[in-house]
This record gives sequence, structure tokens and C-alpha cells, in this order.
Amino acid sequence: MSAYSLRISGMTCDHCATSVEAALHAVPGVRAATVSYADASARVEADGAVDIAALIGAIANKGYSAESSGDADAPATRAKASSGLKIAVIGSGSAAFAAAIRAAEEGAAVTVIEAGETGGTCVNVGCVPSKIMIRAAHIAHWQSDNPFDGLRKRPAVVDRKALVAQQQKRVGELRYAKYEQILDANPGITLERGFARFQDARTLQVKQPGGGEKTFAADRILIATGRAPRIPDIPGLAGTPYWTSTEALIAESPPRRLIVMGGSVVALELAQAFLRLGSAVTLIARADLLSRSDPALGAALKPLLEAEGMQILTNTAVNAVSHDGAAFHIDASSGPIHGDQLLIAAGRTANTDGLQLDKAGVNCDASGAIIVDHHLRTSAPHIYAAGDCTSQPQFVYVAAAAGTRAAINMTGGDASLDLSIVPAVVFTDPQAATVGLTEQAAQQAGIETDSRTLALDNVPRALANFDTRGFIKLVTEKNSGRLIGAHILAAEAGEVIQSAALALRAQLTVTELAAQLFPYLTMTEGLKLCAQTFSKDVRQLSCCAG
Repeated sequence: MSAYSLRISGMTCDHCATSVEAALHAVPGVRAATVSYADASARVEADGAVDIAALIGAIANKGYSAESSGDADAPATRAKASSGLKIAVIGSGSAAFAAAIRAAEEGAAVTVIEAGETGGTCVNVGCVPSKIMIRAAHIAHWQSDNPFDGLRKRPAVVDRKALVAQQQKRVGELRYAKYEQILDANPGITLERGFARFQDARTLQVKQPGGGEKTFAADRILIATGRAPRIPDIPGLAGTPYWTSTEALIAESPPRRLIVMGGSVVALELAQAFLRLGSAVTLIARADLLSRSDPALGAALKPLLEAEGMQILTNTAVNAVSHDGAAFHIDASSGPIHGDQLLIAAGRTANTDGLQLDKAGVNCDASGAIIVDHHLRTSAPHIYAAGDCTSQPQFVYVAAAAGTRAAINMTGGDASLDLSIVPAVVFTDPQAATVGLTEQAAQQAGIETDSRTLALDNVPRALANFDTRGFIKLVTEKNSGRLIGAHILAAEAGEVIQSAALALRAQLTVTELAAQLFPYLTMTEGLKLCAQTFSKDVRQLSCCAG
């Protein structure tokens, strides 16, 4: 008779311990096994012929990591937590692929289940095509309206069909390189086409494209189904040929008169793009622009968009929508609005309907988003969720980071996702970028603040660019001077905001930020200049003044 003591990692509850205990009892030759979740340990009594590797393997097959705690008669052996582990991933976007790749690296057998196009929102109908369209629109605008006297200005000739073809070709190339090729090259990942739903907490039923069904049992399951455009419940809207961003991005001819409903990221980005590609645009927002950000951003962006010719109606309610076969007619609180096309960009809804999450014990919030903790665990211990289908921030880089950490945890590790500093960018022109706390959010949290706002006519690079639209605003904790937020409206705000994010991560004070060396001439130097305004008048400084 031999006795073994094992250390176990990856258990999250007493049920896990019970599962491991049963697995150990099933090993031939084991006489007794006691597993403690609280102590993360196991004590096993077995026949002398039992190899400790068999015990560790049995634990690994349940998805946990184990190693000998040092018995004299048991060599220190460790098995990969994911050896033999079966993981199902619902979805194939950024979160899903990040998780699948990491889990496969850990030795798990991964099945990715996808009902639609491989790659999810970002590469197919989100980030990639929208930024291509926005860039093309920016170039078109510069042809007719740039600040340099010596450059001839003429209206751009726009061939939208050719632009869409080029855009979709690049989308296809990236989808193949970053998703499909990875599937082909990774033997640990299998793609299954179809719509998945839970039969029970460990079993998925997949309705295949041809109408058949398959059943998959998994040790761990990751839900990464993303979001879809939210369609508001407005009388008359259903049944009209409105666009969402999906249709708008591949439209081969800009409408003569476009109505955009929404006041946040997607609405503003696409409204300006269509305006610059030749459409007359009316934007209707039920609140102020960018209402969840620092109020100064939306307030400053609005007149700049209006100067380009956009009609913007903020704090406006839409009472009804109709379509007469040729045009849209909007009954708004501000009066009637007419247009050739209507783009709905009023937020996005988590793709959780139809998953039958109740059968798996997975809880959602009131909006239908899956509730997860910082380890990406749902209310069911062996089921994880990542990306836009959760209650976490809806950014592709958050989704990818969450997917990787979920995979680490599903394969026996212990990784958390720190969302204390999440930079965000709205790709209008000028761009609106933000990181950290606004003054309002800080004050609601009981933090006394101080802030400074620097107009871009104080930034040498903006002067050299003949483009001083916007500002840089820094928010500090008043007593310490520590930077707690940055909010920027500038042509290159998206390139500047990461430096501010790093300053927040390093917990710099504005005095320390002001003392850093910044390249000249760069827009990022504006952070230094704004930091200097907490103690001096930068208008009285020479160029590059330290």
C-alpha cells in the first residue's frame, strides 16, 4: 500500500473537488481518495503498483493541474492541466480565436462552433471595413478641403463601387490570414459549422447548415457570440428597408439624403464618412453626442461636424418611421425629417437569444449580456464567456485579452482581466479619445478632482499641421496630483491616447508627466504641455520648453 499527497490547481468550488475525487477513485488500484477544495490538495491510498502519473493524468483529464507534494515514494511529476481536456468555443471572433489558440497551445482539444462568417464582427462587418471606409472618406474630403494654400482644391470623384470592392478584398484577405489559415494550420482546433444551444450544462446541440443536428459534450465551454445592432422599438420601423452598419458598409452608392439614428461611436463615424462621400446627412440623437464620455468631447465635436454640412439634432426623440417605397419619413420631436435612406446605429445587443443559457445555469443582466467575473467565469463554474456578449467593455482588444485569459483559466491557470485602464477611440475627424475617469465619474466615486484643458493652438505640431481643432484635457486627483483621466479631441487623438494610458498605468502625477521627454514636433507632446498648465502658462514658454 502506498500513500500519495498531491497539490491541485484550477479548482473553483467544492463540486470540482468532488469531481476530482471521483476521477481518482476510478483509477485501478486506488483504495481511497480524499480531495479538499479549500486546501487545494488530494490524499490518495493505492496499491503499490499504482503510478503517480496515472493519478495526475486522471486529474488532468478533468481539467485541473496536479503535482506531487513531495512523498518519498512518489517522484515529483506534473501533467499539463489541459491534457485530454475538451473545450467548446461558441463563436469565431476575436475572443473566440484568442481563447482557441491559447487552449490548443496548452494541449486541449478545441472545437470552435460558428453559425455565420468566420472571424466575427471586427474583421467582417466592424473595425476593418469601417476604418477602410473612413480613411477613404477622409482622403476624399482632403481633396476638396485642406488647410494648405498651395494645394489645389477640387471635389473628389467618388466611385463607391470600386471602393467597396477594394475594401471587401482586404476584409477577405485578413479573414483568411488571421482566422481561416490559423484553423487550417492548427491541428488542435476544429471548426464546426452551425448554431449552438445548450442541452444541459455540459452538452451543446448544434443545428447544422443542412438541417441536421450534432451533440457535443465538453469539459469547458466558452461563449463568445458577440453582439448585433440593436433595433429600437419605434412604430413603423419594422418592415422598412432601413440599414444597420452591416448594410451601410457595403452599400455601393451613397444615398443622396441619409438619416442616421444614433449619437455614439458607429453613428458618428459612419455619418461623417457618408457626408464626405457625397451624401447630405441628418443625424438624430436622443441625447447629446458621445453622452457617455466627457461632455466636452461631444460638445466640441458637434459644431465641427456641422461646419462640414451635417445637420445634427440632439436630445431629439423619434416617434414614428414610415417608408413610402421611395423615401423615409421620420416623425421626430423636432419636426418631420425626410431622407432616401435610414441608418440605425443606436447601440448593440448581446447575441445570447437562442443559446438556452437557462439550461446551463448561466446568468445574464437585464440587457441580455452574460455576467462574468474578472476571471471570465459565468455563474456556471465550468462555463466562461468573453467579448461583446458579456457585460464587459465592447472593444475588440478587450475581447481578445479576455479570450486569452479565459483559456488560461479553462486549462487550469489563474488569470484575471484588469479593466481599470481601457483606452477608447472614436474615429471621426477629429478623433475623440478617452482613458480613465471623467470629472463626473471621479466625483461620483468620492474623488476630489482638478483638471486643465489645453486648446490645440498651443501645440506646435497642430500649428504646423494648420489644424488646431480640438483640445487635450487632463483630470487629476486633486490632493496628490496623480493623473486619473485624459480626454482628447484631435486629428491624431487615437495615436496620443495610449501614452496617456501608460501614464495612468504608471500612476504618474502631472508634475512627473510634465518632466518627461516628448519628441518635437508630435501631437503627443500636447500631453506634456497640458500637464505643464497645472503649474504654468504654456503660452509664455518657448518651443520645446522643458
